[in-house]
Amino acid sequence: MAKKNYVSNSSESIRMFKSDFLESLSKVHFIVPVIFYVPVILYFSWKALGPGELGIWNYLGFFVFGLLFWTIFEYALHRWVFHYHPKNKFLKRVHWIFHGIHHDYPKDRLRLVMPLSASIPLATLVYFMFTLFFSNEFYLASFFSGFMVGYLIYDECHYAMHHANFKSGIMKRIKQHHMLHHYSDPEKGFGVSSSIWDGILGSGFGPDDKQKNKPKAEK
Repeated sequence: MAKKNYVSNSSESIRMFKSDFLESLSKVHFIVPVIFYVPVILYFSWKALGPGELGIWNYLGFFVFGLLFWTIFEYALHRWVFHYHPKNKFLKRVHWIFHGIHHDYPKDRLRLVMPLSASIPLATLVYFMFTLFFSNEFYLASFFSGFMVGYLIYDECHYAMHHANFKSGIMKRIKQHHMLHHYSDPEKGFGVSSSIWDGILGSGFGPDDKQKNKPKAEK
């Protein structure tokens, strides 16, 4: 019998920390990022279009640039950070907290989107990193709006991949791609909201992978 790539497929949320406070920071309902980040996106869009006076076409250009940049950021974060294999015992624990637990319990309903305790510091860090490449704060505001929309699409798609049953179309194909990552080979299929970069960078699944694992991947 093939070795399972997970511990449990239960949707119940397991405990990660002994501390109730730390435990509360590690769980989040899937709608929380939408409630928190939509106002952030609206603020940066207003900043670009209002005080920045960029005009709708400049705004849309940098917005789409940010949205597209998210796709490669998502891929790189998942492949080279979340799937980095540390040797040190402490780093192994950190890795498990950030991503390993998701592979052990892939349907844990409260750990399928990034908790604000992680996403806020990460978004803040990324924003200030972007300031090194944008001399105009209003161009950056447009770009960051698109980038954060990409993040929300990723987060909500990720929840849907694990809990929605798509019958056909692009969402079914995206779900199959992500299910193969979990249940067939976790060292392939790093794109979550899109498989574009897996195809470009050679980490996607071939027809044989999809056929061999079709029943499991579509559960």
